[in-house]
Amino acid sequence: MDKDKTKPAAVSRRTLFAGAGTAGALAAAAAALPLARPEATPVAAKPAEPEGEGYRLSEHVRRYYQTTRV
Repeated sequence: MDKDKTKPAAVSRRTLFAGAGTAGALAAAAAALPLARPEATPVAAKPAEPEGEGYRLSEHVRRYYQTTRV
């Protein structure tokens, strides 16, 4: 008669720990996934500098070169 009164637990300890481990793994995977980010608005491109302007030996550049002479 004692056997009729005591039923085995519906959830065993092994099943409980397996479920907790699965829930933890799912939480870790969800945290590792990248978040959805709004798309950045495109920045207007700077116009290209005109060719041929390049380096110019101006007066202030000449003065600088004179200060660097030893």
